[in-house]
Amino acid sequence: MAMAKKRIAVIGGGSSGLCTIKCCLDDGLEPTCFERSEDIGGLWRFKENPEEGRASIYKSVIINTSKEMMCFSDFPIPDDFPNYMHNSKIMEYFRMYADHFNLLKYIRFKTTVVSVTKRPDFSSTGQWDIVTESEGKQESAIFDGVMVCSGHHTNAHLPLDSFPGIEKFKGRYSHSRDYKNPHEFSGKRVIVIGIGNSGGDLAVELSHEADQVFLSTRRGAWVLNRIAEQGYPVDIVLSTRLNTFFKRMLTTSMVNQWAENRVNARFNHAHYGLRPQHRIMSQHPTINDDLPNCIISGKVQVKPNIREFTETGAIFEDGTREEDIDAVFFATGYSFSFPFLQDCVKVVENQVSLYKFIFPPHLEKPTLAFIGLIQPLGAIMPLAELQSRLATQVFKGLIRLPTESDMMADITQKKDEMSKRYVKSPRHTIQVDYVEYMDELACLAGVKPNLLSLFLTDPKLAMEVFFGPCTPYQYRLRGPGKWGGARKAILTQRERIIKPLKTRAVGDYTHPTSMPYLFKIVGAVALFAIIFAYF
Repeated sequence: MAMAKKRIAVIGGGSSGLCTIKCCLDDGLEPTCFERSEDIGGLWRFKENPEEGRASIYKSVIINTSKEMMCFSDFPIPDDFPNYMHNSKIMEYFRMYADHFNLLKYIRFKTTVVSVTKRPDFSSTGQWDIVTESEGKQESAIFDGVMVCSGHHTNAHLPLDSFPGIEKFKGRYSHSRDYKNPHEFSGKRVIVIGIGNSGGDLAVELSHEADQVFLSTRRGAWVLNRIAEQGYPVDIVLSTRLNTFFKRMLTTSMVNQWAENRVNARFNHAHYGLRPQHRIMSQHPTINDDLPNCIISGKVQVKPNIREFTETGAIFEDGTREEDIDAVFFATGYSFSFPFLQDCVKVVENQVSLYKFIFPPHLEKPTLAFIGLIQPLGAIMPLAELQSRLATQVFKGLIRLPTESDMMADITQKKDEMSKRYVKSPRHTIQVDYVEYMDELACLAGVKPNLLSLFLTDPKLAMEVFFGPCTPYQYRLRGPGKWGGARKAILTQRERIIKPLKTRAVGDYTHPTSMPYLFKIVGAVALFAIIFAYF
């Protein structure tokens, strides 16, 4: 008699929830997804009116990671989709993914998770009691595992206590989540506080309508462009195994100097009032193509932190003041919490102790996993997918986690590394580097590509895997969840990057090859040498 499938509760139907449902199905588990809203998409679903407990985007949002780096590993984004997608295109891709793998039937919409508690026999069964509510009615069910996919953009962080006088300010002020479009600010004078991705985007978009925009920042920021050499997406150029190898070989100071020279070559951050005191690797970078143009044209003025508000304006820490301010937006990020878990997992100042940012180390049975609770230097979708693949293997008992003491040692090490590298900030508590973290999970899941084997058996593929972008398909070449289309997806990824750009025929013209034959030979020899050093 066949054993009953393990029932898994998936909390949240955003991008992490969708791939988690699929991973459960791939591994023979029975998922039920609880989504509090009426649709999939989470963060990326635009709504005119913000919902409590969910991040809210503005209508024009375009993602900062390119399509080849952000897609799910066995479902490439169509070749005619733009490299950097508008939120509506992202939603279109999510719907295609959900339809292709028939995921929607496993989602219970308009259902809120009220509580997740251990069963009395948890130490032997690892089971959970889950209470949900839908249309005013509560019901309880037993699950063998829980995968929390609600993300970290849940509670708007609005630090009004840090801004004396805000209570007497007569203008309008709100969190950036409440911003939807710039038209109502035509002819207004607006302050945007915070220079993360949202703050930079708001300042730029508002500057097209507002009379003047002031961008206030405590520390400044290093600003990257979406477009790199030869017009390729910047993450395609930077997120390679070759660059990761060099980063390991070089000192942190050398890497910082190289990266800072690179961004300053586009525009001098000191001249634009943006240069921070910290190094470029010590803060999550800001991605913005248009901010320098707005600054140089005077439409956006960069200002220091606000010392205090007056009834009609603001006084900055350098003593300057701006009057007749009509509106203030706090682009001050989000905090996260999991009230339905009660005391099972504690979040303190945006910090939570999880092994590999997934598993609570103290549970008698490893049947609770957090998916997507990370802030990567890169796209989150493939990382969440790989987290899910690892978690389902753990739930099935195919992978055993280390002892609690070993997991705590790993957690402590990561926290120490983060505190040494990053400036202290609520956003720097769950940071991971894209390639390094993917490889770390892939080693545990048995799906990391074997470069030495590839070089000996398929050198063409090996060259693209090592020198090309570290796209998600690489983690489908071998091991559990191997996908037959992975090789082709890797070898054709550059075609999909170029395809949406070719909207006008320009004819052929002879030009020197970008990598002469001699360079290819040298590159092959270098690859062979690096493989042995790398492994």
